[in-house]
Order: sequence, then structure tokens, then C-alpha cells
Amino acid sequence: MLAVPTPSAPPSYLPSIPAIDTPPGDSIRAREYWLTDYGFDDAWKESTGEGVTVAVIDTGVDATHQDLKNNVVKGWDASDKGDDDGGEGLGVEPEHGTLVASMIAGHGHDDGITVGDSSWPGKPAGMLGVAPDAKIMPISLEIGTVGENHKSIDEQIPQAVKYAVDHHANIINLSVGSNNTSWPQSWDEAFAYAEEKGVLIVASSGNRGSGVTQVGAPATIPGVLTVGGVDARRKDSWSSSSQGISISVAAPSENLMGAIPGDNYAVWSGTSGAAPLVTGLAALIKAKYPNLTSHQIIQRIIESADDGGEPGRDPIYGFGIINPSKALGEDVSDNASQNPLGSVKEWIAVHRKTENQEVADASATPTPVHQKGEQVHDVAAPTPSRPAEDSGILPFIVLGGFAFWVVIITAGTVQWLKGGKNREPRSIK
Repeated sequence: MLAVPTPSAPPSYLPSIPAIDTPPGDSIRAREYWLTDYGFDDAWKESTGEGVTVAVIDTGVDATHQDLKNNVVKGWDASDKGDDDGGEGLGVEPEHGTLVASMIAGHGHDDGITVGDSSWPGKPAGMLGVAPDAKIMPISLEIGTVGENHKSIDEQIPQAVKYAVDHHANIINLSVGSNNTSWPQSWDEAFAYAEEKGVLIVASSGNRGSGVTQVGAPATIPGVLTVGGVDARRKDSWSSSSQGISISVAAPSENLMGAIPGDNYAVWSGTSGAAPLVTGLAALIKAKYPNLTSHQIIQRIIESADDGGEPGRDPIYGFGIINPSKALGEDVSDNASQNPLGSVKEWIAVHRKTENQEVADASATPTPVHQKGEQVHDVAAPTPSRPAEDSGILPFIVLGGFAFWVVIITAGTVQWLKGGKNREPRSIK
């Protein structure tokens, strides 16, 4: 990837993303088609995300970037490899976290040339996020590296989620994923903790273009707001979005602009970029309606979405494609007492109990027959003796018995004949 020294030059491109013509004016701002096509510019009349803190659990965020400066609060490194404040880019895609953060809370900059729309928030040039007055809390992960000297991602993610909750993040963005629908049991407690504390978690669904055909964890965790991707025509993105029943809504995921470290920019694609657009929308709603719970914010987002596929929820668009202006409107329901997307705590109570019981049954040793304290003695073996049929006397026993029965029968017959002289014959009628 080639770095660009000045913001007025065309941005660099991430691999496999085709170049597009540079529109007149500021080349960065003009490429953010979702700002006007999706009505974020109208939504800014109601909210700009002020007062909301978003934790970006990713590969680190460059807090010195000209379009993010002063919008990034102190964060944390969950990998034990980066800066303590979460600002150092880590792993195989160190720029990834800055891309994500800029789409949420980039505020642009003044280049001394560009004249922007005075009705828009932020500065006229550079990257403008959908919630430009929100704050970013970077929590860095080391993703894609393994070995004895690297902390497992299964350990990093729950620690990162807990840190975000404990340090008062309102929303968590997780533009990370896997090709596995299940997640380690070690994640249960952290995601249940976020649910208990009312912290909304947004996750990307994954990208078919990178081989992830089905939504994977953490986007499969109940209660998580999972984001699928659409192209510029609002059609499902076959290259940049996985499918799955856990998808909640869809947002733009192709030809996206983003900031990268060093005051530079890049074009990229994927649901990693669709998720922060929904995260930013959640921040706008939270800023306008600060008393809403995470359940109610989710309710607003899914109920205001424009149906994009089969009527109702489907595995490509979820409940539909986001509609920011409608989501912020007064006539959208926000009375949910429970998360419309489910509860991870309830899932754990049902499924982990079954799993743990199966494991216990498979590994359990039988209960001993003899209890502690009982006296158990060896039983003496029987004294060996020769069986009667093998002693040589069996023939004599058989003959003796036969002779006995002959004597009895003979005596009975003689006695019967003697008495026959005194018996009268019977008449036959």
C-alpha cells in the first residue's frame, strides 16, 4: 500500500480494490457517498454524537491523525505488545483500527483551500465520520499473529470488552470476526457483563471475499448488533458481506473511504467498514436520546431500517438497510424492555449448562460402591473338591435307587392280588 504525502492527492488503495475517479473538490469528502445518499447530513440537524464514547476494539487508533486529533481519549492495549493507550497499530493490518475510528468520529481538518458546507459539522476537508463529535476509546488487539510470545485473541477480546465497560464506553465497535459461529466459553462473562451494564456492542458480519461465507463470532453472540454489507446500489455485497441469521441490519461496505496513520487515507471494502457506520448511527441516537437503553437504541435502528430483501428479517439484509434520519425521528418505537436481538445471559444459562453437563458426564468417574470408612475384606476362596459325578460312585447310586423302586412296586402288586378274592365283580349297565 502506497502512502500519500498530502491530503489533496488521491488516496492509497487497499489490495483488490479498484481505483475510482476523483470527484472535483476535496477528494476525500467527496468519496463519502453514504453521508448524503443515506441521509447522515439530515441526521446531523438532530445530533452529531456529542457526549458519547465509542470503544473501538481493533488494531489500534492513530490519535494524532489530523482528522481524529482531540476526538480520541486514552485507551488501553489488550495484547501486551502495543502502547498502553491503544494508539500503536498492531498485527498484520495495523491501519485497520484507524480506518474504523475515522468512519465513526472523524472530524476532518482545514487545509486552507477547501470550502465546505457550513451546515455540516467538523472541518471542510478530509475524513468526516458519521458521528463527528463522538469520542473514540481505542483498545488495541494483536490480530493474525500466533506463537508462544503472543497472547491468544481468545484472551484479548474478553479483556478488551471488560475494559471498555469498566471505563464507561457507551458503545463498543468490533470490526473483527472469525469463520467459526461459536465462541470460547471464556468470552461469556465479558459479553454478559456488557449486557448487564447496558453497553451496546456492534460487530461486523465478515466478508465472503476473504472466504468467510457464514457469519462468525463475535457477530453470532445473542444481543450483538450484527452488520451486513451492501454496495453503492443498496444491493447485498457478494464480495464484502457474509450471510447469517444473526445479521441485524445492512450498511455500505464497498468503496469506502477511511483515514490511516500518518495523515493519510485509503479506499477499502468490507463489513469492517459497514459496522462503524451503524456504530456511529447508534452514537447519534444516544446523543439525542441520552436516557435510552441499549435495547431501545437497537430497537430504533432495526425498526427504522428499509427492508432490502424478503419481507421481514432475512440472512442477507437482516431487518433492512439503515435509515439514519428515520432512526432519529420522533415516531420510531423505543419502548423495548428487552434486547430485540436476544440475551447472551439467557443463552449461557441454557446452552452452557447443557454443554457443561455433557462434558461432566463424559469425564465423570463412577460413584464408588464402597463408601469412605467402610471395612472391606477379601473373601476366602472355596476349598477345592472333586465333583460327585467324577468320584466313581455315581453308578452305584443310580442302581441302588432303581432297585428300591422295583421292591416297592412288587410288594404293592402282591398285596393287590391277595385282596382280589374278596372283591365282588362290578355290573356293567
